[in-house]
Amino acid sequence: MIHDIAIDGPAASGKTAVGQRLARRLGWRFLDTGVMYRALTWLALERGLSPDDANALGNLASANPVRLAASGPDAGQPENPVEIAGQRLGPELYQSRIDNNVSNVSRHPPVRRALVQRQQEIAAESANAVGGIVMTGRDIGTEVLPCAGLKVYLTASAELRALRRWQEMERRGQKIPLATVQSEIESRDVIDSSRSDSPLRQANGALLLDTSGLTLEQAVDAIYRRARGI
Repeated sequence: MIHDIAIDGPAASGKTAVGQRLARRLGWRFLDTGVMYRALTWLALERGLSPDDANALGNLASANPVRLAASGPDAGQPENPVEIAGQRLGPELYQSRIDNNVSNVSRHPPVRRALVQRQQEIAAESANAVGGIVMTGRDIGTEVLPCAGLKVYLTASAELRALRRWQEMERRGQKIPLATVQSEIESRDVIDSSRSDSPLRQANGALLLDTSGLTLEQAVDAIYRRARGI
């Protein structure tokens, strides 16, 4: 019986949508760890900290643990809202200023140490409370939950991932050229895969799943069947 599923992959590979749906199917909690880094980036920018100040950002993360918040009752509310420094965040986490700074904030070892510890605490709490957790990010199977019962690596072409992110931004009312979104996606891929601390990579033994030709339900079903040994 497994109690945790680690899903990693590059930006817009489908981690959040797949993870949310899978968690609902299992009756577990869901945590998109990227939201935690976005929340810290939001707080840093609000307080005027530089995305390059590793020590200040690490101290900020340690002093302001990110917490899961209950989902709002409205259909438009995010399914994975978080709280930091007493502030509940949702749509604010997807502003362009966050997109443009989150990779720089998240690359710092002091930041990653603080948030990884918090992610592990949330995983332990979830196993006791509801039986398990589906956690998504870029270093879940390699660093956060290296002993996860099931590890998955989602991927898709940069072009398709850019289109998905552009469509998300359009739905939020953000008007940005598709070419700009793809450039940002590719830039983030380089930063995430080349950083010295917890770089993005496929964990040993992880199920590799290319979502390019799959529907959401097909991707979820593939992971669910593997988790249940079907």
